[in-house]
Amino acid sequence: MPVTQGSKPGGLQRAAYPILEFDPERQALIEPSVHLCASSRDDVDVPARAVMCFFGDVVNRIASERGACQVARLHSEHGIHPIFELEHRGERVGFFQPGVGAPLAALLFEEAIDYGCRALVACGGAGALDADLALGHPVVVSAAVRDEGTSYHYLAPSRLIEAAPEVVSVIEGVLGRSGVPFTTGITWSTDAIYRETRGKVSLRRVEGCITVEMEAAALLAVARFRGVVLGQLLYAGDSLAGDSWDHRGWLQAHDVREALFWLAMDAAVELALVP
Repeated sequence: MPVTQGSKPGGLQRAAYPILEFDPERQALIEPSVHLCASSRDDVDVPARAVMCFFGDVVNRIASERGACQVARLHSEHGIHPIFELEHRGERVGFFQPGVGAPLAALLFEEAIDYGCRALVACGGAGALDADLALGHPVVVSAAVRDEGTSYHYLAPSRLIEAAPEVVSVIEGVLGRSGVPFTTGITWSTDAIYRETRGKVSLRRVEGCITVEMEAAALLAVARFRGVVLGQLLYAGDSLAGDSWDHRGWLQAHDVREALFWLAMDAAVELALVP
């Protein structure tokens, strides 16, 4: 029977648009622990600190060159995402590629949390909305505009989601001590790369966004919902700051991508763990 305006299926009030129907219920029909159904949790020992690195080439190269130990596997229909472990600055730190796009990244983040990750730094590339952000310039995410869909299933609707100030401060401290110039600012998280129109770019720039990417808002929402620590470090890749899109060869910035990974590892070591 169709649900009519004003009815309350499961106790929820129907909204004008489904994306606005946030349910604060903590228990879902499918919980992240379902990914462990084929193995014993006792067989898995994943570090509490971890880096979610969107650069699959960097993850695979470092795992191979450093002889990283694979401690767990995250599964998706398109393949397996191993969680690797290295000792970094005296701490065990895990790292893995969480897929691309908010839904998949949030799903694999959920499973990593269920494995035991409690303090994480995500690192990846982003489109530059600010003409002053040169290729490779690091950006510490202070907040994200929620123009994707995943975050609305974790938190009530709002325009922005902010990163924890203490986490932002840790990442800024790591970059400051490294001597790497950086910028802290707001990012625009969107699901639709091919719908980043001039009008939307202009709106986002007016409200202070300096980058655009696909996952930050969702990852921050998952972290807040699950009560874990998360920060995000981006680098300015392609540019949407001019009259036309400029690729800037950002996918070939291999040194920049690996350098960002190690900065994220440094930051993960310094994050305070939560129970």
